[in-house]
Amino acid sequence: MSVDLLSNRERRVLEATIQTYIETAEPAGSQTVARRSGLGISPATVRSAMSDLEARGYLFHVHTSGGRIPTDLAYRAYVDALIEASPPTAREKHELHETLRGSTTAFEEILRRAAQVLSVLTHELGVAAAPALDQAILERLDLVAVASDRLLLVLNIQKGLVRTIFVSVPASIAPESIDDVARILNERLAGLTLSEIRRTLPERLRDASETRDGEDLLNIFLAEGEDIFDTTAGEGAVLLGSAQHLAGQPEFASNERMRELLGLTERQDLLRKALEGRRRGGMTISIGEEHTDPGLSGLTLVTNTYRVGDLTGVIGVLGPTRMPYRKIIGLVEHTSRLVEGLMQ
Repeated sequence: MSVDLLSNRERRVLEATIQTYIETAEPAGSQTVARRSGLGISPATVRSAMSDLEARGYLFHVHTSGGRIPTDLAYRAYVDALIEASPPTAREKHELHETLRGSTTAFEEILRRAAQVLSVLTHELGVAAAPALDQAILERLDLVAVASDRLLLVLNIQKGLVRTIFVSVPASIAPESIDDVARILNERLAGLTLSEIRRTLPERLRDASETRDGEDLLNIFLAEGEDIFDTTAGEGAVLLGSAQHLAGQPEFASNERMRELLGLTERQDLLRKALEGRRRGGMTISIGEEHTDPGLSGLTLVTNTYRVGDLTGVIGVLGPTRMPYRKIIGLVEHTSRLVEGLMQ
């Protein structure tokens, strides 16, 4: 049912009921709603309006004499028609800037920090999905020896994105050979998309090095190139903040609900699927039973996209349907723009 069909009184009563429940986690009684609605009406009149709203599917009650609780339909009306997002406070903006400003240019670290600070500021679960990199262009790569048997491969992708990968080598390789291989890789791979590199790597690196060490190292890239330049790990990875803050919500007070929450944080497949469909959607809010996967029923997912050139990722917050939507929508919007700026 469209909220447009509700009278002004019903809208005000509905908003006050939802806001009361969000703040207290307790069913909203008519006296409290009468006071909060600002309509100057009696609790009896509020009870009558709440009964009408319940009949229309916006509210329900657990006990006959108890207060009302919003349904998913009520929360949908709330975010679509009854409220506007609140901008972050000065303190929240400062904490976001301070946390993200110290980030490296590696996008996984930027997103990890963003998800974590969203968890802290919202007391929900911060979530992020990295950009899809299959068509991203490699601008330059660097090879850095970090141990006798380990190299750090730094992929500098378009628009300043950086991805780091550890590569194991069988024995110590001379620094000049590492530099030589890095030069060859740049000459033959820079300017290509990562999918092109994976597909054509063997023919591009055939007979590329004139030294034994260089040949051995290039053979590692030939043998493991499919994994080294694999983009599915990056684009499919879901980065999470701490679930500790979400665990403090009343909805997760029972051991069973807590186990469900911990199980959810380990369901990368479920979270990945939920985030993947949001890459083109801007600000997107899915509430309770609106989720296609029953594993997310009872939860709300608020996300916004961020863009880096032609690449798009998602960042947001997951929590119970009873959440402070005004605050969270504003924080998610602001954080996505900060992340976007850091990745330019």
